[in-house]
Amino acid sequence: MGKFLKDINLKNKVAVVTGATKGIGRATAIALHQVGANIIAIGRNQSELNSLRKKLKTKIKIFLCDVNDYEKIKKIIYGLNRVDILVNNAGTNLPEPFLNVKKTSLETLLNVNTKSAFNMAKLCTDKMLKLRNRKKIGGSIIHTSSMFGLVGGPNRTVYSMTKFGLEGLTKGMSIDLASSNIRVNSVCPTFVATPRAKKYLANKPFKKYALSNIPLGRIATESDVATAITFLASDAASMITGTSVIIDGGWTAK
Repeated sequence: MGKFLKDINLKNKVAVVTGATKGIGRATAIALHQVGANIIAIGRNQSELNSLRKKLKTKIKIFLCDVNDYEKIKKIIYGLNRVDILVNNAGTNLPEPFLNVKKTSLETLLNVNTKSAFNMAKLCTDKMLKLRNRKKIGGSIIHTSSMFGLVGGPNRTVYSMTKFGLEGLTKGMSIDLASSNIRVNSVCPTFVATPRAKKYLANKPFKKYALSNIPLGRIATESDVATAITFLASDAASMITGTSVIIDGGWTAK
């Protein structure tokens, strides 16, 4: 009887993780490291990057950079020896009712969640394709989207617009890059118990709203999302591209 279960093994793979200092990004960097990947961690907080490097000890490089700084990001990515995996995780949200969306909020969300995500994906793809045997070894790009990239929610019109866009980017890229064996997927979590989300969840009415919409009755953990991303990054998911892994406890099943 042959072996049917594929291993999740990223030994010798180079994984770029943006937004790596906190929450999903930090958890993902740790998870990818645990299965052998060499981590390139990009974030905006030097002390937290230092903390991540101290925790992982080996096989990690850290870069202090805002993903909106295209020239600096380009220099970082093009300066790497290789890239096999991109976790396009950097993102933000500024919840506001549609009728009261500030121009600055609109620009911030479009720049971080859409423009910088596209630029990072393009730069890392360029770097992936520099390797002559890329088609043989493959590559994986995972966008951190949201369940609000699939459905709407109160005070999240602009956020949803950017995440719906990320879903479109995922599908379009997956088709254009399939011939190079670079797979492109997204993860769509519900509310996750990250440092940022915990501030919202401290509000009892908000927490009640969230839990009442999740059939499993609990908030997602950073590990829930990091585990799904690690699977998508690996050859265990070698036939999965152009789709979304929905980590929402059943929110969007209704």
